[in-house]
Parts: sequence; structure tokens; C-alpha cells
Amino acid sequence: MGLFSRKSQPEPARDERMTELGRDYAIARRHRDQRAMNRIMREIGTDKDVTDLSDFRAGQDSYDSIPPIPRGRNTRRK
Repeated sequence: MGLFSRKSQPEPARDERMTELGRDYAIARRHRDQRAMNRIMREIGTDKDVTDLSDFRAGQDSYDSIPPIPRGRNTRRK
């Protein structure tokens, strides 16, 4: 395809539910919430119509691309 080609490949439809689960999993991993991580993985494992986890990983990457907020030092501790 050229630089100014008008042909476009339609994007495959994303599974919004899987994207949201991936985002929730990334949040739980950042906050070290093992209970939520295990619950999400069980939910994905029991879902029989999931053949490709690319939407799940895309949800994780969308949250992981946001850098964490640096926490200040606790200066009150002695």
C-alpha cells in the first residue's frame, strides 16, 4: 500500500468485556491485590468462548502505559 492509499483494513471488533477485565487485572496487580487477580483469572478460565487473549492483554497494556504516581517519603517517621 502506498502512502496515500485510500484502502483501509477495518479493525477487528474488540471484546469490551475482556478489555475491561484486562484493565481490572492490571489495576489489581499494581495494588498487589491477589484476591482480585485470582478472581479475574478464574473468570477468564471458566469462559469457554475465549480463544484469543489479545483483548485482555490490550486492556492490561492500556493501564500499564500510565506511569504510577511517585509516593513521597514518610518524613514523620522517626
